[in-house]
Amino acid sequence: MKRELEAKVVAGERLSREDGVALYESDDLVWLGRLAHHKRTELNGDRVMFNVNRHLNLTNVCSASCAYCSFQRKPGEKDAYTMRIHEAVAKAKEMEDEQLTELHIVNGLHPTLPWKYYPKVLRELKGALPNVKLKAFTATEIQWFEKISGLPADEIFDELMDAGLESLTGGGAEIFDWEVRQHIVDHACHWEDWSRIHRLAHSKGLRTPSTMLYGHIEEPRHRVDHVMRLRELQDETGGFTVFIPLRYQHDFVDSADGKIRNKLQARTKMASPAESLKTFAVSRLMFDNVPHVKCFWVMHGLSVAQLSLNFGVDDLDGSVVEYKITHDADSYGTPNTMHREDLLHLIWDAGFQPVERNTRYEVVREYDKPTPLAERRAEPQQVWA
Repeated sequence: MKRELEAKVVAGERLSREDGVALYESDDLVWLGRLAHHKRTELNGDRVMFNVNRHLNLTNVCSASCAYCSFQRKPGEKDAYTMRIHEAVAKAKEMEDEQLTELHIVNGLHPTLPWKYYPKVLRELKGALPNVKLKAFTATEIQWFEKISGLPADEIFDELMDAGLESLTGGGAEIFDWEVRQHIVDHACHWEDWSRIHRLAHSKGLRTPSTMLYGHIEEPRHRVDHVMRLRELQDETGGFTVFIPLRYQHDFVDSADGKIRNKLQARTKMASPAESLKTFAVSRLMFDNVPHVKCFWVMHGLSVAQLSLNFGVDDLDGSVVEYKITHDADSYGTPNTMHREDLLHLIWDAGFQPVERNTRYEVVREYDKPTPLAERRAEPQQVWA
């Protein structure tokens, strides 16, 4: 079976659902990495993309209580918050001197904030930082805006784009298969609406990321199914720029009230580094029509992030600054912020060429390799004997 799979990859043949399950069943991590690195090198050479971005979470107040989520708070809870628009602008402008190129905005489904708050905050952010791209809102949030405004997503997109929206975020995907999803998600946005909303975004010229939350109660076949759905939608629209496997996190109880909100924690383990690398590799091999695969370093740690570059990954996200949605930083030493120079050295040290990008994956700047690295890696690393 390994020989057959390897032959299909080398020949550029599309892998089947059965192939994806077989790849996950392999315990030969080096072989999987070699296959995935061959694919990523075909697509992207030895380039690794990153951007200088900041994550903004305007509110953690949420009507939903998803089983895995440690971020959400209910109105009146001790550490619940909702930013006023001037507070969001002030936070964003803190990074102005670092040539910020993107704001990444994801929020809870606030039960009482009016719909007009959202385009207004985008307009104010764009006015304060006109050269910064706004990547904002999950498909789940767009569906929530439909509910609270009474408007269809088509009109919602028009208003948000007029206010400066450049891209949706990829969140709200989790795992699409209902066998798993019904146990982890507590909102009304499932595959049918998630795909409807991204399809509509693509039809309006937006390019969006796609994600998968892995390492909780799902099985490898659910991950394969998830990627297959996204691959078929990409065949239709071509609108996804990147696929981002997101590592499910346990709650490390650093909230102000000391509560563990993760309802899955008692019966789950977080994915090991080896499982994460396998997931990146299989994702790169299966999702053959998406240009990029990203390792969000905040969720995986810097060591796994570096290793992932040899397992199909060619994007490391960005500077981030502050990421409230997971509680992993204190668990294994991942910093809250990576500056441009930190990311450059992380990529150089792994033997790759850093390329700074914007939200639409257009090149902002290519960085030459330091002389010793340039001599050692004049060509992309060869992975076939």
